[in-house]
Amino acid sequence: MGIFDKLRNAANSAVNSAVSQAINSIGNKKETFTFSKLPESLEELQALPQASLDSPFKTAALSVLALCVYGADKERGIEMLNFLKGPRPLSGSEIAFLDDRFSGGQWYVPFSYFKGATPDNNYTPTEPFTLEVESNQNSAVNEGYMTLWLKSGGADSPRQISLRMKGDGRWFLWEQFIMVGIRTPKSQDPWA
Repeated sequence: MGIFDKLRNAANSAVNSAVSQAINSIGNKKETFTFSKLPESLEELQALPQASLDSPFKTAALSVLALCVYGADKERGIEMLNFLKGPRPLSGSEIAFLDDRFSGGQWYVPFSYFKGATPDNNYTPTEPFTLEVESNQNSAVNEGYMTLWLKSGGADSPRQISLRMKGDGRWFLWEQFIMVGIRTPKSQDPWA
């Protein structure tokens, strides 16, 4: 074995060890994130301490913030989501999916993940804005990937978000399944 092979093996071993440590330390865990205000631009998002993206929980929380912005300003939302997606920006089909989800005044879906947001109060979160992101024993089934869950005030079961770890230890948004149907807010429910 040559010196290059030894160096490459050592580097691969270090990365695999970091991934294994991150995955094994997750288990059943809940992390709470509190924001005094929601960012309105990519710069404001990047200024948050969670923007280090050094844990999948942080990236998941910031993804909810970016989706809140997308509902109000599509271009700014795309900038934020592309930052969170890292080397794999939003595809045309992902943008079309989000456009469909936000059509018909469904801006409230990402807000439903904040504490205090329910159909009865039209998904108005309590302030400061608080999110809980959870893992379980199945979160790290695939090496380098993490599946986490968020509870919506408008759904009976938690929704999942998947993240992928880059070789430098940062976690990026891979897929989100949080922009799905929830109960209609009271103000839009003709049966309320």
